Amino acid sequence: MVSPRAVVFDMDGLMFNTEDVYFQVGCEVLRRRGQEFTKELSDAMMGRPPQPSFELMIQWHSLTDTWQQLSAESEEVFVQLLDGYLAPMPGLLDLLQNLERAKIPKAICTSSSRNVLTAVLSRMDMEPRFQFTLTAENIVRGKPDPEIYLKAAERFGIRPAEMLVLEDSQTGCRSASAAGAFTVAVPGEHSRNQDFRVASLVINSLADLRLYEVLNLESRLG
Repeated sequence: MVSPRAVVFDMDGLMFNTEDVYFQVGCEVLRRRGQEFTKELSDAMMGRPPQPSFELMIQWHSLTDTWQQLSAESEEVFVQLLDGYLAPMPGLLDLLQNLERAKIPKAICTSSSRNVLTAVLSRMDMEPRFQFTLTAENIVRGKPDPEIYLKAAERFGIRPAEMLVLEDSQTGCRSASAAGAFTVAVPGEHSRNQDFRVASLVINSLADLRLYEVLNLESRLG
């Protein structure tokens, strides 16, 4: 492929260790209801927007809550757990710095809500470093539907094929691939056993030199 003209990041589990936080949130929310948050349920919810995620939780455990109630409660627990725990994933800060030096525009496309994105990025003073961010509120059809990445390409004013997308989940990779983007999977501990066959490239971390090669950063930085 030609050198990508823009880079789009998923957020949870890709930029930050928030999948670890989400697992603790799921455990706490279901503990209050006498239920267990299993890895199987976590995997099924991963990468999806709030409504389908919590509807799945309700169906899984035959809960009487609405998805809105579970979403609001989970956001509250999530924010409480963030301080003192949130950390960038390996290679993120260097990658952002190098993309900025190479003048490659970047954005975030997350299935999380705007409140969650703001809670996370504000703790790192990071949102100003991105051209734009798209969240669950900006779309009708969540990942694995390609809508969010098609909107990102439109916002950048480029074809989806000119955009490189970084994702840590199977659901996110399916979304980016369906949009026609160059899809790079960066599996984490919570997603290592998922199916990433749709990805254009699977790497070990955001510090992986293969990512820098695809982005042609060496020549762009001179």
